[in-house]
Amino acid sequence: MHRSFLYLESHAMKIRTLAFSLALLMPLASVSSVASAGCLKGAVVGGVAGHVAGKHSVLGAAAGCAVGHHMSKKKAREQAAADARAREQQRQANAAPQRR
Repeated sequence: MHRSFLYLESHAMKIRTLAFSLALLMPLASVSSVASAGCLKGAVVGGVAGHVAGKHSVLGAAAGCAVGHHMSKKKAREQAAADARAREQQRQANAAPQRR
């Protein structure tokens, strides 16, 4: 067989495998838990980036999971702080004497 045909066949198989893997992982990306959602979304992105970077999809997925977990925890902390500030402002507004 010609060398370029083997390359195209191998490349097509990799693309099909990657597409199939992503199709299997997409339902998992909608998980509501903060930690697992960040990890899964990061792992998908990291796996694709690692694959494109040169056959390092597992390493990319592991790094993406760690980064995604960190980012989702950071977002949850910021949201909790914003909620606490809003509750404090509401409490102060309710406690202030009303003028008539």
